[in-house]
Amino acid sequence: MDHRTIVESSLSEISKKVYITSVSQKITLLTMKKEKTMKVNKIDHICIAVKNLEVARKVWEPILGKSKPDDPYIDDLEKIRVARYWLGGIGFELMESTTPGGPVAKWIEKNGEGVMVVSFNVDNTKEAIKELESKDYPVIPAPGGKKLRSFRNCEFAFIHPKKVNNVLLELIDYKWDELKKK
Repeated sequence: MDHRTIVESSLSEISKKVYITSVSQKITLLTMKKEKTMKVNKIDHICIAVKNLEVARKVWEPILGKSKPDDPYIDDLEKIRVARYWLGGIGFELMESTTPGGPVAKWIEKNGEGVMVVSFNVDNTKEAIKELESKDYPVIPAPGGKKLRSFRNCEFAFIHPKKVNNVLLELIDYKWDELKKK
């Protein structure tokens, strides 16, 4: 082989390596673009499971400096009655079961009264659940088997407590526009 053939051969090999590296980097970049990670915006609310909402209100309202809930509501599908208080843009909820066999009643029977739910606000519950399921976080389906549940103008879902240190973790994508007006 003469010098020219050696140089051409070397340049050809370098060119192939550069091309392979370039393609590999493009594939890596495309893969990175596809992988989105869930963003937790804030703690949305914390729920305290109580046997008797009126009794619990008498305990908590003097501590919270409130004379009544900021947002009381009943959720028939979840079988709960809730007294929600706003504390710095985060909900603090006292909730009781509306039926003896409801999820809150069952929680209290097993664990006693106390913190039942920690809820994280996310941009998109459906996408967040999809991501967490791919990482082996089991979702608790609603009665009827659906993973996503509806509340006002949003969706929420629960991650099983066995996967997250015995905390019932909720993800919710509610925008809380009513708080922005205050």
